[in-house]
Amino acid sequence: CNHCVMETLFWLCLQFVWMAINIFLFVYFYFFYDLGPQFFYTRHLLGSALPWARAPAAVLNFNCMLILLPVCRNLLSLLRGSFVRCSRTMRKQLDKNLTFHKLVAYMIALMTAVHTIAHLFNLERYNNSRQGLDDELSTALSDLADTENTTYLNPVRGADDRIPTYFAFTTIAGLTGVVITLALILIITSSMEVIRRSYFEVFWYTHHLFIIFFAGLVFHGAGRIVRSQQRTNPPHNTTFCKDHPDDWGQIPECPIPQFAGGFPQTWMYVIGPMVIYLCERLVRFIRYMQRVQYKKIVMRPSKVLELQLIKNGFKMEVGQYVFVNCPAISQLEWHPFTMTSAPEEDFFSVHIRSAGDWTDKLIEIMKKVPEGAEGPKLGVDGPFGTASEDVFDYEVSMLIGAGIGVTPFASILKSIWYKFKDSDPKLRTRKIYFYWLCRETHAFEWFADLLQVLEKEMEERGMGDFLTYKLYLTGWDQSHATHVMVHFDKDTDVVTGLKQKTHYGRPIWDKEFEQVRKENPTSIVGTFLCGPEALGKVLEKKCAKYSDVDPRKTRFYFNKENF
Repeated sequence: CNHCVMETLFWLCLQFVWMAINIFLFVYFYFFYDLGPQFFYTRHLLGSALPWARAPAAVLNFNCMLILLPVCRNLLSLLRGSFVRCSRTMRKQLDKNLTFHKLVAYMIALMTAVHTIAHLFNLERYNNSRQGLDDELSTALSDLADTENTTYLNPVRGADDRIPTYFAFTTIAGLTGVVITLALILIITSSMEVIRRSYFEVFWYTHHLFIIFFAGLVFHGAGRIVRSQQRTNPPHNTTFCKDHPDDWGQIPECPIPQFAGGFPQTWMYVIGPMVIYLCERLVRFIRYMQRVQYKKIVMRPSKVLELQLIKNGFKMEVGQYVFVNCPAISQLEWHPFTMTSAPEEDFFSVHIRSAGDWTDKLIEIMKKVPEGAEGPKLGVDGPFGTASEDVFDYEVSMLIGAGIGVTPFASILKSIWYKFKDSDPKLRTRKIYFYWLCRETHAFEWFADLLQVLEKEMEERGMGDFLTYKLYLTGWDQSHATHVMVHFDKDTDVVTGLKQKTHYGRPIWDKEFEQVRKENPTSIVGTFLCGPEALGKVLEKKCAKYSDVDPRKTRFYFNKENF
């Protein structure tokens, strides 16, 4: 569809601009160090490793300036709010914040590898020149030093410096370089999908090594190991003097060349984003200090905990999420949860599934809280916007949830119920298709009550066609299948108690999209997913496949939750 193409093109344009800036910086600084006359003698010592070390450094500065911005969630919410009256395309780009964060991280990892390898070659060349293993000019350049030892070219000064490990751990550039590289390796390896999903705490704690990473980054350039030739009076004629090192300081054409390290620049790139991020953390801390009260603690089937909470001044929209912290478990860990309550309610709620050490501990603590008693202290940061906020901008919506991924749609369906109850004239939505995929029957139970209320409400108002929902059970055993067959002729479903019977297996998405297109021949259909990445790729392709080229006919817009 035209809209899908526009969104894709916009995203590709953003990536193109970002990549073009990276390429420009790399090429510009590569030739700056490869051709610059002030680096003539430096290049003689180091060869091509000099530009290969400095060009990635420029790209690193640019990307380290960007890496924190996509994770400033309060900033993103502020921007999202300012784009309310703009096109959906602009707002949807903000939903790709984590994708962009990863792209920038990959670039940082690649440039760090190139920068480090090039400097290892540089260190080897510095060592060889200091030991007189290279030509006469290299030896003369390495021997340069004044009485205060400040105008040297070769940073390997003493005998101990010739040992690479000694140089790495006793110089500012070496020590900070080692610290930065180790921190980056730990951050990247712990960010792998398998670790992030199975050992979230490992991912969480190692990601906070970014503090050490940025601290080392700011001081890394202070070592000034890459040095350039300074102007002298009379000037040093490199074209002539490079062949007569023995005459340096003896004849007017060849005064002793003077060298100095470049002024550190990294801090100028990162200071702005660091200040913005510090403000972000300050806002989070203020929110953490605000008191959160419990209205209700409910243990749902399938190890799902429902928390109904109250916080002064808290305002939410459908589909938004919050970060929750429980100091009794960890002072530092914050976990995102989509809210399942509606904006019309006097509380906000989250449903938390057992999915790791932190959630298991929280569920165990809540189980021990006496009924009606106040639970442990909680910190709540948010709410933050997601793609599901836009659900009421569409006349027709397809909501697809997988497992606990149904939570944003609980908020949406509840809000719709309140809007119908209050006869809200602003409600544009006239049709909703809801799909929920689950592996086990118990998972349906906590959500079935809401669907029953909606089912009854729509029938009473003569709007039975407003909500079409299909529940898919993707895992079952023989005893369950036998039970279903025995009670197949009942009016209500044996699993959920709803009039709509549960489907077994996975949806045939081609059939579902074809049906929606047939029933809404001239509508814009918002397709919302909260579920796995693999399903997202399938649905995105279906949206493109079943969108008509004619803008007057059915078009599907794909939206996915990102945390």
